[in-house]
Amino acid sequence: MKPVTFPKAPAWLLAVVVILAAVAPEARGQSGWLPASWFSQGEVDTKAMYPLAERDGPWLVLATTFRGEGARDDARRLVQELRRTKIKAYTHEKSFDYTGSQPGLGLNPDGTPKKMRYANAEQVVEVAVLVGDFASFDDPRGQKMLAKVKSLRPEALAGNSGKSQSFSDFRKMIGLERTAGKGPMHLAFVIPNPLLPEDYFSRQQVDRFVLDMNADVTHSLLDCPGLYSVRVATFTGSGTFDQKAIAAGEDDVELEGRLVEAAEKAHRLTASLRKAGWEAWEYHDRESSIVCIGSLDSKTVPGPQGTPTIHPEIVRIVRELGPDPTRLATGVVLPRTVDGIMLDVQPAPIHVPQAPEGWH
Repeated sequence: MKPVTFPKAPAWLLAVVVILAAVAPEARGQSGWLPASWFSQGEVDTKAMYPLAERDGPWLVLATTFRGEGARDDARRLVQELRRTKIKAYTHEKSFDYTGSQPGLGLNPDGTPKKMRYANAEQVVEVAVLVGDFASFDDPRGQKMLAKVKSLRPEALAGNSGKSQSFSDFRKMIGLERTAGKGPMHLAFVIPNPLLPEDYFSRQQVDRFVLDMNADVTHSLLDCPGLYSVRVATFTGSGTFDQKAIAAGEDDVELEGRLVEAAEKAHRLTASLRKAGWEAWEYHDRESSIVCIGSLDSKTVPGPQGTPTIHPEIVRIVRELGPDPTRLATGVVLPRTVDGIMLDVQPAPIHVPQAPEGWH
């Protein structure tokens, strides 16, 4: 086996948000153990609104917004047109009620709060069209899609084909006229999924969608009783760092098919390590699949003089499953393989993700 030199992993390989929607049929056939919730139909339903769900995202491109009469129909037309061109689009509806009274400034003579009413008392429906799914705000795939959306000229937005007030008309209301030479969605921008809890990006506990992804896993890392485990393998959907493919962009179906393969590798590696006597765990989230070993309450133990030293179990795992130490001493990085699957170059302890009690 030739020594392997690993370049720094490109960020887009860690940018998989809602794993495995519209997976290729051949990939599905290899994935009997994977949860059914990982898959969705690839046909475009001409009557479907494709409403946004919490499992989508967590970051998306807000392409445009429709409001008023006909908003739903116009949004549906645009979403279906985008999906027919293999762009994963969703709708998100929100209603605004301007008919009731609102708190005003100051107090009435009797000391009660003043009440105010809107000049135009009406109920308004707004339907946003969003494109996803991306793992972070600066996900390169998301930024590439943002640029694409800004340049598109969909038929659904051509002329005055719709009944509702589209985002292009809204720009005129706030003084932003259409810019010559730019597409009708050139003011698109990236937003977080509005359906996610407010603390999603700061909390440590695993969200419901990721829990569902791991519910059928026999040796899930979520069942690990320790606070730490050692990650020995990481699978992000690509076995090689093909810079040309990265520059050109990956086809969504092809990438999602690779993600199925990555998840299966993690599953097979966990079983092989367990058979060899290792306490192995697997874990799948919105970005990757990983395999870990061990269950530890701390990363260090007291040394001879009371100085913390690395936990001996971590040392053992790195020594036996990390790169060949003899070759490493000569400057040659030679990753280990188990059942034909390559392990990480640098095993490392990680926090065990926290699942709510009784999550199964």
